[in-house]
Amino acid sequence: LPSRPIEKGIAGPGLLAQLHVDKYVDHLPVYRQRQRFKREHINISSSTINSWSKQIAELLDPLYERLKNKILNEGYLQVDETPIKVLDKNKKGKTHQGYHWVYYSPMRGAVFFDYQQGRSREGPKKLLKDFTGYLQTDGYSAYEWFGRQKHITLLGCWAHARRKFEKALDYDRERAGYVMEQIQKLYAVEREAREQELDADQRKQLRLDKSLPVANELGKELSKMYRNVLPKSPLGNALNYIIPRWDTLLAYLYDGMLEIDNNLVENSIRPNALGRKNYLFAGSHSGAHRTAMFYSFFGTCKRHRVNPWRWLKKVLELIPDYPANQLDDLLPQNLKLE
Repeated sequence: LPSRPIEKGIAGPGLLAQLHVDKYVDHLPVYRQRQRFKREHINISSSTINSWSKQIAELLDPLYERLKNKILNEGYLQVDETPIKVLDKNKKGKTHQGYHWVYYSPMRGAVFFDYQQGRSREGPKKLLKDFTGYLQTDGYSAYEWFGRQKHITLLGCWAHARRKFEKALDYDRERAGYVMEQIQKLYAVEREAREQELDADQRKQLRLDKSLPVANELGKELSKMYRNVLPKSPLGNALNYIIPRWDTLLAYLYDGMLEIDNNLVENSIRPNALGRKNYLFAGSHSGAHRTAMFYSFFGTCKRHRVNPWRWLKKVLELIPDYPANQLDDLLPQNLKLE
């Protein structure tokens, strides 16, 4: 007989896959899953489900490490962070503010969630110690250190810059509106490149022909505005955001494979936000780590239009006896389900 996902366990791959898809894709807390089972006269305790989840996470941990290594070896990553509340075992009834740091590879369509107990740069600094290439982020100050490393080119996000001026519209519609119009022209070039299905070299040339002149003219106008605006006004705040980051915002023009913003990684974070509303917090730091693992797998499934239940069921059938040096075959972007 083939090995079971949980040795001597009664839960098969299909049930175990369903439990995890229900929680991390459809955002059903364990107590709601139990209610569904009870309607079918099946009583599974919360402790049993949690025990199954821990054992499956241990089984999949080598695959999680392979996904991390694959993503970190890419030359272009987008990164963002999102909070997650974690029960504090030392303070009854209190929660700790942890963070999921999310890394997305636009070239491979793969996402990796990494749980850290804080929001300092130490977490990504440790994870990216050997990373070489382009790193695209929002304006959070923790990322500035990476821009000073010789082997990393920091990219800015035009979507974040645009939001600052959108907030300033009520304060100064004329000047904030002008900036938003120019940014919209940059996005129009991106839309043209997608519609024409241009390759990286063609997209770079299109940007140099159409986007660079717009950006250069916008840069001159921003300098003029800065001299005639109150620093702490909404427009001043927008200028204080965009001007120091101007070089990183223009860095996407270096290569046609680069994106104008990091919206792709922000889209990958959405399941985390939905999950927070439903199950509110993780029960422990190890639970938050398991959450990061399954968000990574299912987020990558989504990017490659892979059915998450079919993928996880197949992996749970194969991985107990699968050669360790061939685990890459089981990643969502590689596993053949037909």
